[in-house]
Amino acid sequence: NWTFRRCAEAYIKAKKPGWRNDKHGQQWTTTLAAYAYPVIGDVLVRNVNITHITEIIEPHWATKNETINRVRNRIELVLDWATVRKLRSGDNPARWKGNLDKLLADRKIVGAVIGHKALDAADLYAFMQALGTVSGTSARCLEFVVLTACRSGEARLATWAEVDITTKTWSIPGQRMKSGRPHSVPLSDEVVALLEALPRLEGSDLVFPGAKEGKPLSDMALTAVMRRMAVDAVPHGMRASFSSWCASSTAYPSEVREMALAHAIGDGTVAAYQRSDLFEKRRHLMADWAKFLGTAPAVGGNVVQMHKVA
Repeated sequence: NWTFRRCAEAYIKAKKPGWRNDKHGQQWTTTLAAYAYPVIGDVLVRNVNITHITEIIEPHWATKNETINRVRNRIELVLDWATVRKLRSGDNPARWKGNLDKLLADRKIVGAVIGHKALDAADLYAFMQALGTVSGTSARCLEFVVLTACRSGEARLATWAEVDITTKTWSIPGQRMKSGRPHSVPLSDEVVALLEALPRLEGSDLVFPGAKEGKPLSDMALTAVMRRMAVDAVPHGMRASFSSWCASSTAYPSEVREMALAHAIGDGTVAAYQRSDLFEKRRHLMADWAKFLGTAPAVGGNVVQMHKVA
């Protein structure tokens, strides 16, 4: 009586303790319920075949490729789990290589990644000035995100215990990082001033607490601020704005920029060396970034647009 749904629920229960956050488990449940269960939820797992899989995937492959490929991968993992449990046998019909890749269009074409909407560097000063007039914890968190070039989830779950005002450092534990590795962020004077102005709620260590007691801001809180400001961009796009500014308007090496964004660089040995070696360089970079955000663009008839030499 092991249906696909029952296997999926058992798989999620077994794997959930090792996942980084509850949101990951929710995405598993939500996407399988939306795409897989209507077709194979009540099918005995031993009977799930390639026809079932293509029925789930083909209608959305060209229009929702990123989402439906994740669904495909999740189905594949559940079926692998069922095989090891001796609940089915034979090839995995949800496998991509040597299987579905022969039936479906190339992901490099239909699954081209569309970047998050971001602001041009020239618009950042006006945005930060407008953001400074918006009250509320969500607005201050968004300001913190822009100034530190961090991911919104890292900021929303930040605690005062991670922040050292004296050394101007924010130490994020590995379990909250996308890479799974601890990450230290140098805090500019502007960020320190922002933090020192924040109220501290008794009984909560969260830097940016949500409306519900003991809960952080929701993942839509910062997006809502930008929508109310009628800004055609998203919080995560601010990282792209920072990256573009750093590459086009500064002389900092790409390794410094990538480390500031907490991106992996080189092999483990190189990364371990650069993590310590580049911290002070990153401190200078983040100070320059904060200064740029707070400086009005030059205007007037004597200003000439500069272009890179090809």
